[in-house]
Amino acid sequence: MGLRTLTVAKAYGYKQAVRPLLTKELSMGRVFAGWFVAAFVVAVGAPASAASETVKGKIVDQTCYTKDMKANAGKDHKMPQDVTDCATACAKKGAPMALLTEDGKLYQITGGLAADMNAKLIPHISHTVEVTGDVTEKDGKKMIAAADLKMISR
Repeated sequence: MGLRTLTVAKAYGYKQAVRPLLTKELSMGRVFAGWFVAAFVVAVGAPASAASETVKGKIVDQTCYTKDMKANAGKDHKMPQDVTDCATACAKKGAPMALLTEDGKLYQITGGLAADMNAKLIPHISHTVEVTGDVTEKDGKKMIAAADLKMISR
């Protein structure tokens, strides 16, 4: 409070003089705090450096591939339950599918391709495809969000 506020407070009564000033300061503080919180939420929610790219690779079951990279890259890798066609069985349950590039990079497939329990991906498991979509990276994992793919080879 400045000297003027104190002088006004003495002349007109403390509560009457200070209340309008405090109310104005509090409402401006609330507006500033609201904008700050909104900007923070937008910044945190935005994906880190989303860029549209075309990625070529083989569709694999992400969970099994990360367990044993060389043995579990195909469609019929062996699992403890002796399940044949494990990648397809997992995809039908909604397990994450990924795109494995020739240089060993793994992109989790998200977006329209992964919708409906991987319905668009199941026919292409272990095939080489091209996927064009928004590539993001979070916690060291790469993801590609796309709706369509282009078949390259079986």
